[in-house]
Amino acid sequence: MNPWINLAYYVPAIALVLLFLSAAIKILREYQRGVIFTLGRFTGVKGPGLVVIIPYVQQMVRIDLRTRVLDVPTQDVISRDNVSVRVSAVVYFRVVDPEKAIIQVEDFMQATSELSQTTLRSVLGKHELDEMLSERDKLNADLQEILDTQTEAWGIKVANVEIKHVDIDESMVRAIARQAEAERERRAKIINAEGEQQAAQKLFEAAKILGQQPEAMQLRYLSTLNVIANEKSSTIVFPFPMDLKDFLGLGSSSNRTVPAKASKAAQ
Repeated sequence: MNPWINLAYYVPAIALVLLFLSAAIKILREYQRGVIFTLGRFTGVKGPGLVVIIPYVQQMVRIDLRTRVLDVPTQDVISRDNVSVRVSAVVYFRVVDPEKAIIQVEDFMQATSELSQTTLRSVLGKHELDEMLSERDKLNADLQEILDTQTEAWGIKVANVEIKHVDIDESMVRAIARQAEAERERRAKIINAEGEQQAAQKLFEAAKILGQQPEAMQLRYLSTLNVIANEKSSTIVFPFPMDLKDFLGLGSSSNRTVPAKASKAAQ
């Protein structure tokens, strides 16, 4: 008998065995898990490595445990101070419970995306525009906490949420610029007023010190005249309200007086 004819009888059997093995043997990578269903009922999570299932009796659904990046589409948000802005964000999450991710929600990617959009609008709508621009870290933390709480039932862990862009209307940009300029002017006036107050306080303290010793006041007066004398200006007449007898060391019995003015000729 021809051996090829005998081999032809075994080809279908070999093909059936290979088909059975390919359907029964699954290899899962380190970051993959397999959710096993036996006759439609959940029977466990397997992997990573070699997984053997019973074909047509058991089915396996692969799930990826790596962190996923979800780009949240731009959303129209009205802030608490009635400013219309367009905000976009990105969400980082991963599956921590494959059983819940497959059984509790039909499509966890779509569900997380829709939830992120609605949460972004609702949370940012409770804040004013200044908070959106200056307190992004706080808003990111609030969004992450809310999303993580709501997706926990789906076996998902939201690791981080980042607001990418806050787009403002052109007219609002000009208004913010005017507001910033007014704020700078206000701070400059406050700083100038504080400087005047400190200078007045120091002058008051200096006057108290000079007032304790009359000779010190006379010396200060003469020093001021010396400074003015060095200025190039017209003739200036100064009153000389000083009793120089004490300054010059004269006795109290002397009745001499001093001129009441000093002059400086223009250079």
